[in-house]
Amino acid sequence: MRSVEMFSGCGGLALGLARAGFEHLLLVERDRHSVVNMRHNIDRRIEHVGHWQVHDDDVRAVDWSWFNRKAEFVAGGPPCQPFSIGGLHRGEEDGRDMWPEAVRAVREIKPLGFLFENVRGLLRPKFSEHLEWIRLSLTEPDLAQGEDEDRASHLVRLREYEAEGTHQVCVVKVNAADYGAPQKRHRVLFMGLHKNVAPSFEPPAPTHSRERLLWDQFVTGDYWRRHRVRKPPQWPGNAADCRTVEALRRVGREPEGLPWVTVRDAISGLGKPGSRPDVPNHIMQPGARAYPGHTGSPIDEPAKALKAGVHGVPGGENMMSFEDGSVRYFTVREAARLQGLPDDYEFVGSWTENMRQLGNAAPVQLAESFGRHMQGILSKARRPSRRAA
Repeated sequence: MRSVEMFSGCGGLALGLARAGFEHLLLVERDRHSVVNMRHNIDRRIEHVGHWQVHDDDVRAVDWSWFNRKAEFVAGGPPCQPFSIGGLHRGEEDGRDMWPEAVRAVREIKPLGFLFENVRGLLRPKFSEHLEWIRLSLTEPDLAQGEDEDRASHLVRLREYEAEGTHQVCVVKVNAADYGAPQKRHRVLFMGLHKNVAPSFEPPAPTHSRERLLWDQFVTGDYWRRHRVRKPPQWPGNAADCRTVEALRRVGREPEGLPWVTVRDAISGLGKPGSRPDVPNHIMQPGARAYPGHTGSPIDEPAKALKAGVHGVPGGENMMSFEDGSVRYFTVREAARLQGLPDDYEFVGSWTENMRQLGNAAPVQLAESFGRHMQGILSKARRPSRRAA
């Protein structure tokens, strides 16, 4: 299925969708460093990446109507800073709010479906009306805001015509760890499908769980045996997990699905930074230290969400902590694994710049899971029905 993507960053969302079977006709990204990294890997003919066409421009300058009847899907991650908990919280008043451009792309391309990703901060009560405006604008993108119409008046019109909208839109709050990413990354996804192909649908069910990880760690011990490390003498580090383990032992039945993927799982085989010359970007970054509120990601849990930071990269989220209490920064390669990018996807430039890009990326595992789900719905809807014999 042919698609276009906006706000591509270093390519996490695009790679996940490509693995799910989407063929990208164009990726648009204006950040120079992100474009350099994508083109570096395009030139190296990386699987799923080598054929990408990257347009390094502002999405506001793109005429999306050229892709009408050519692209069947639109994706992207509009800048999250206007809604991020760590940002200025200005929402639609922030000049970086690009949701109107996402809506314009859907309006001009008229795709069968779309998938947009953003931070969960968008779900805060402060942004409730803006969230509704986004959802309803994607439901009926042709009902555009007039030049002399303010956002509040436009929202009133959108509410009146919601039932006549061309798309069914599902707003989903997710934790990427529940879909196989080794990272507790909470996000909100906007899934949309044209009502002609899917008048109703559900998001994909989670595939991984904390309960199953606790089962493997503290009921069967399989996790520690697999990694050939000694099981910690203490119980899980918090009371809630202790209660969960006690309940699992009482029930005595393995939870369904797969265990959350931990930092140890993700970086397995890499060795110490600098020990593998055949693995790119696996170089030690000095200077990590822990202090209250700045403790890093425990190695035997999914990582905290990698962050780009408004004023540089915060070290607490971008370093790991070991059993003995020591900490160190993630290498770029380790951070790339946390985001699901393969080891042959190389990064050029500084650690700080590449960690910024990775902190802004969508996890490949999450994108692939939702992409396969939507691809399945669309493929089934487009399949000719068999007449009864």
